[in-house]
Amino acid sequence: MWKRLSLQSRIFILLGALILTAVAGGLVTVWHTDAIDSLVTDLINQNVASYQAAERLESSLLRQKGYVTYFSLDQDPEWLKKLEEHHQDFLVWLERAKASANNPFMSGLMEEIGEFYTKYRQGRDQVIAFYQQGQREAGAELHRQLRQQFQELFQLCDRYKLIHERRIAEAKLVSRFQAKVITHTALALIPGIAVLGLLLGYTLVKQILGPIRELLRETNPTDLANPALNEVQALSQEVHTLREDVDLAQSQLKRSQVTLVQSEKLAMVGKLAAGVAHSIRNPLTSVKMRLYSMRRLLNLTPEQQEDLEVISQEIRHIDTIVRNFLEYSRPPKLKMQQISPSTVVDWALTLLRPRLESFQVAVTVQRRQPLPEIWADPDQLKEVLVNLMVNACEAMEKNGQITIIEEEDFLAGIGRVVRIRLQDSGPGIPPAIQDKIFQPFFSSKEEGTGLGLSIAARIIEEHGGSIRMESRPGQGAAFILTLPLRKMRYGNHLNS
Repeated sequence: MWKRLSLQSRIFILLGALILTAVAGGLVTVWHTDAIDSLVTDLINQNVASYQAAERLESSLLRQKGYVTYFSLDQDPEWLKKLEEHHQDFLVWLERAKASANNPFMSGLMEEIGEFYTKYRQGRDQVIAFYQQGQREAGAELHRQLRQQFQELFQLCDRYKLIHERRIAEAKLVSRFQAKVITHTALALIPGIAVLGLLLGYTLVKQILGPIRELLRETNPTDLANPALNEVQALSQEVHTLREDVDLAQSQLKRSQVTLVQSEKLAMVGKLAAGVAHSIRNPLTSVKMRLYSMRRLLNLTPEQQEDLEVISQEIRHIDTIVRNFLEYSRPPKLKMQQISPSTVVDWALTLLRPRLESFQVAVTVQRRQPLPEIWADPDQLKEVLVNLMVNACEAMEKNGQITIIEEEDFLAGIGRVVRIRLQDSGPGIPPAIQDKIFQPFFSSKEEGTGLGLSIAARIIEEHGGSIRMESRPGQGAAFILTLPLRKMRYGNHLNS
């Protein structure tokens, strides 16, 4: 059958098959991209928002329970103020959860949570009233009975959260299934395109180029201006272009797959970050509050005071790790204002004075006059300076020296700038890791998160400036912050 077709028909058939295959690959890619986009959008708009609301409801309930317990211990009115704040917070998130309910079952579940919370609140108010009236035994008895209502209410909130967790997991399974479909489709298309390309090449070489070249060779092999030669070049160019289009379609298909995989990973990282933040910070808050109550209510020995201080330090360390991770994944927006960097340096030194004294580190500020005011976020700029000085203290350990040099300069292409150079007398940074210190999650310290310097670099870059490091082994390390003197607001620029 194939041999009976004319050469023109065979070429058209092969070209048509290649075009259809490429178009099919493109359509499949477009369909899969649109499906994943719709899936992710629906997941974020509905399930993730509802999951977040459930987390906040549980967190608010736990805090309310804790404040009632603390009030029962010392009758401090401050606990009631905080209780009311979290009561209002619970009502706000309850309304948001009701608004996001997209079916009768979810709406009914939210109504049931609302009714249980009303009953729980009435009982809680009665417990508080007993304690305020001095009827501690009656309050304690009712308080014990109220715990069962709290557990039922908390289980309802947890059930609401689990429903959305299952929906998120189902969306993940759908995404994986679609990814497998597109992968198998691509694997099926690639060999087909390759085979069709080879057949077309064989047909062109053996049945077109060969006879034409033989004809040219027999007729006039030295005549390079022969019209037949120009036709061959034009045909070769068309084939080359067609192959490039096929390769481009394959590259786009692969890039789309990589993008979809990355999007799925980012979605999971976002969910993991939210879960980690809530799962760690809520218990930490309870622990810190209980430590605070213990210090106030218990007569502790010096050894016990020391143990509590060690526990507090470790809790602060964990809180710093969580805060750094969340700050890196969801950086806050700059709050720009006109301020002198010299003022920010003084604030950072005032904040760090106890730590500098504990490390026995001396700080010298070389300043002819205060630096001129620039547009900057003083809190985030102070965070950068504090981070750099804490790193210097830890590198020098004891009896070190930090020198801060402030100066103005002019840089081509940028204009007037202010420069802050922070030099320490520590051992310096090894050359082998100097290129990696600003990379996220890279740390030379056993307990480090590897995010401090990367966050500092991002903050300075968002200010339109730059940060660089100079270090020689045994001669300390220096970090140079350069910030533009022009009046720059976040999102737009105003030249001074």
